[in-house]
Amino acid sequence: MSYAKIEQRLKNADVVILDGGTGTELERRGVVMNPQAWCGPATLDNAALLEKIHCDYIAAGADIITANTYASSRLMLGAAGFGDQFAQINRIAVKSALRAREKSGRTDVVVAGCLSHMCPYTGGIAKPDQTKGISQVEMADGFGELALFLRDEGCDLILLEMMYYPERMAHAFDAAMATGLPVWAGFSARRNQSGEIVSHASESDIPFEEVVQVLHDYEVAAAGIMHTPSDVVSDALAILRNVYDGPLTAYPDSGYFKMPNWQFEKVIPADEFLRFATQWVDGGVQVVGGCCGLSPEHIAALKPLKRSGSI
Repeated sequence: MSYAKIEQRLKNADVVILDGGTGTELERRGVVMNPQAWCGPATLDNAALLEKIHCDYIAAGADIITANTYASSRLMLGAAGFGDQFAQINRIAVKSALRAREKSGRTDVVVAGCLSHMCPYTGGIAKPDQTKGISQVEMADGFGELALFLRDEGCDLILLEMMYYPERMAHAFDAAMATGLPVWAGFSARRNQSGEIVSHASESDIPFEEVVQVLHDYEVAAAGIMHTPSDVVSDALAILRNVYDGPLTAYPDSGYFKMPNWQFEKVIPADEFLRFATQWVDGGVQVVGGCCGLSPEHIAALKPLKRSGSI
């Protein structure tokens, strides 16, 4: 199993490189995003392009590639009219990553299945009441179905991504843990107008300390900060360290989201991204990569960090 090699590298205090954005990279390369489910339905007609994106990340030095499943639970796909194609869409997403690994010749590359707690947007835009009409049972069932599907299709790892709503997180964590696969938890934060680190949720300033308390209830294999501005990551990691002493991850975003499109404005230059990543690694982070807006160019810039470890 590929994950065993990553696990050993983490025990050896090596640096592991994660890929960059997958959904936003589809968009950067011309794929139209869905107004209800963003990048989830885009998988259906873009298997070859997805495979190419994964291959490009592996060529850039990524040790872990992430299937395009962030927005493809049945909850999301159903709201966009693709509910009956749940299996087809997610199977294409995972198989595209598995084929890229095979083509690369790097059997050590880990294929991660992405699991979020994303729920359908109201009217196509993010609003505080976006989960109106979706019960806790429906969320649990939707996240659970996708998690087990990712496992059964061959993913080596479950990445919990953009954890920031406390009322949804337990369902996502329960679903991930039920797979029996290693689980990495990625939390998203922002700095509010007072300079405090709070949940990524825009409609209320939930203290980030409250968000990460969920780690007291679950034994994850790694945890960190993702889909968070680079200049917020270090402060968020400091809060995370108060509740978690395992391997740390850091993979920021750059630009911003306006449903259904990522806005590629003022994306961090690759050399500046490397400077931030070097600081995180110097501070104890072992897994670095990128999220929305970051590309294979950004991941290639991290190669100097890999040379410092035993590859």
